[in-house]
Amino acid sequence: MSIYIGNLSYDATQEDLSAIFSEYGTVRRTQIPVDRDTGRSRGFGFVEMSTDEEEEAAIEALNGAEWMGRQLRVNKAKPRDRRPRNGFNGSERRSASRY
Repeated sequence: MSIYIGNLSYDATQEDLSAIFSEYGTVRRTQIPVDRDTGRSRGFGFVEMSTDEEEEAAIEALNGAEWMGRQLRVNKAKPRDRRPRNGFNGSERRSASRY
């Protein structure tokens, strides 16, 4: 499982995330998604730690904490919804004859 970090400073780097979360255990991976058009951070990130206990300690300590001028939202990451790329799901398909 991984940790979601919201309201992240646009200046934060993966190395910054690793440094702050390593205070609570071993950081296995960090990720900060970027906008594909601008290359700028999207304002959130993810961290994976070695154990659930380390993740819980980091969430408890950092949720609501001010870091780099922002109040962080830190919690367990939820699984990503699978959405069709075309914006329609199976129930929303329309036939051309209806138009």
